[in-house]
Amino acid sequence: MKPTTKITVTALLCVAALYFLIPVYWLVIASTKSTGDLYGSSGWWLFNPQLIDNLTKVFTHNDGIFLRWVGNTLLYAGVGAAVSTWVAAACGYALAKFRFRGRETVFNLVLGGVLVPFTALALPLYLLFSQLGLADTVFAVLLPCLVSPFGVYLCRIYADAAVPEELLEAGRLDGAGEARIFHTVVLRMMAPALVTTFLFEFVGIWNNYFLPLVMLSDTELYPITLGLALWQSTSDREPVLTQLTIGGALVSVLPLMIAMVFLQRFWRGGLTQGSVKG
Repeated sequence: MKPTTKITVTALLCVAALYFLIPVYWLVIASTKSTGDLYGSSGWWLFNPQLIDNLTKVFTHNDGIFLRWVGNTLLYAGVGAAVSTWVAAACGYALAKFRFRGRETVFNLVLGGVLVPFTALALPLYLLFSQLGLADTVFAVLLPCLVSPFGVYLCRIYADAAVPEELLEAGRLDGAGEARIFHTVVLRMMAPALVTTFLFEFVGIWNNYFLPLVMLSDTELYPITLGLALWQSTSDREPVLTQLTIGGALVSVLPLMIAMVFLQRFWRGGLTQGSVKG
């Protein structure tokens, strides 16, 4: 690569990094200020910082409702992402390695599911859950998140390329059942795809706003996104809620950052798979 090309690529990457990091920088700075200082000082520089006091108010306001929202979001995103990843892995592996009638039809339906925006399904899901008596419950948000068409598609493609037939046959000859082969061999080999699916699902559910908005009316069941929107909508009557919303937004992005930093090593390990022959 020519030096001028390297400089151009580096400059573009720096611009892209700034584009994503500047809002985070502003959020951190704004989270350290009082409600009055938000409007009376520059949004780019520290001014009378009081981050700990602001976060304490976030977690103690209205009998600690924000902590309840955090717990709800962890439940929805954690359980939903974990179960949907396992389901996607099982379905993708079955579509990739088992021959059965209608396999391609099923896969084409999965591809069709990828193309359907989730917001288009929110109202039909609400009507369905209302008839089942599950509207305004934890299950109304959790159950729709347990299946990921994109995860099934990704796991099918990855399993087809990364899981050799010879290894599966060796396990069967050794007397291992299909469930044992899947859980002890296949899941380990599909780790990069599973991490990718888990992160996509975790971030998607964590940031999900429209589905909880349609399904939930009890504020005790709100996720962070809906709770912060509630605070922001009432900040005209209670100006202090503006600062609480900013502090809550800062708290809400921290788990996503931690998950990204912690799980990226699995991506790096997956990039070298197949580059060296055993």
